[in-house]
Amino acid sequence: MPLPRIAVTMGDPAGVGPELCLRLLADERVRAFCVPIVFGDYNILHRVAEQLDLPDPFPVLDEEMWSQYGEGINTPFVLDLNALGEEEVQPGIVSAACGSAAYRYFTFAIDQALRGSVHAITTAPINKEALHAAGFPFPGHTEILATRTNAKRSCMMLTSEAITCSLVTVHVGYREVPGLLSTERILDTIELTATAMERLRGHAPRLLVCGLNPHAGERGLFGDREEERTIAPAIATARAKGIDVSGPLPPDTAFLPKYRATTDAYVCMYHDQGLIPLKALAFEDAVNITLGLPIVRTSVDHGTAFDIAWQGKADVSSLIQAVTLAAKLAL
Repeated sequence: MPLPRIAVTMGDPAGVGPELCLRLLADERVRAFCVPIVFGDYNILHRVAEQLDLPDPFPVLDEEMWSQYGEGINTPFVLDLNALGEEEVQPGIVSAACGSAAYRYFTFAIDQALRGSVHAITTAPINKEALHAAGFPFPGHTEILATRTNAKRSCMMLTSEAITCSLVTVHVGYREVPGLLSTERILDTIELTATAMERLRGHAPRLLVCGLNPHAGERGLFGDREEERTIAPAIATARAKGIDVSGPLPPDTAFLPKYRATTDAYVCMYHDQGLIPLKALAFEDAVNITLGLPIVRTSVDHGTAFDIAWQGKADVSSLIQAVTLAAKLAL
């Protein structure tokens, strides 16, 4: 059986993405379970390779070569999308040019995955400020994916051996969260998480849903009874469908060891509710997965790290974990 072909997008060229991609391509362990194809700019990869004394990536295909016979190549290579010139990039500096290039790598990879030319996508980090400067008003990868694939429902899940969290809302301000919560949206997240975890763990998972407010609202003392009006009905409907789910539990105690020991995945109401405990417990091991899409997409669980870009300090372990999981899900 041929190995799965994973499109690895280079992310923001001014961040750690280029270095991570170079280290991934040079890692012999990765070649044992997939064919990584870096969607990016060769001139940037070459520049970073020279600066950090890393192997220059080879072979390299341009778009025309890719369209003619790229699908027949089953060894790692770089797809050079020629999105920007070498002089347009300065490591650690936000720019519209880099935002535009990162968007180009990503959307091209999505289109190829939808066509079946690659089996999954793994993304290096993008910079949201650069993305917006380039005229693309998306909060992040997840929203681009949902729009580009016309997904009817989707959510972000970050998973590791230690802890897994799915998010009902993602990149929004705190004051916007209550208005974005609905029973339907919470139920969608519960169902998508249950399906994904059964596939990953091989058994029906046990889920725990966090409340929105301190003490899960304390029966209406805190908040606007979101727990009673919105969250609890979603849990009840999920249970009626056969999902093993409990809550809403106060978020300040939900992640205690005694709960983690009996929970396969958490459903969290907002970004930091899930990502603070996850990154405290599994920062180097967690993988970001977008659920509900017609394609497989995973990502690193960290940002562009502009402060260490192109310095030889980037840790490739999260990218390797993300590619590993993408290959598993693509089978």
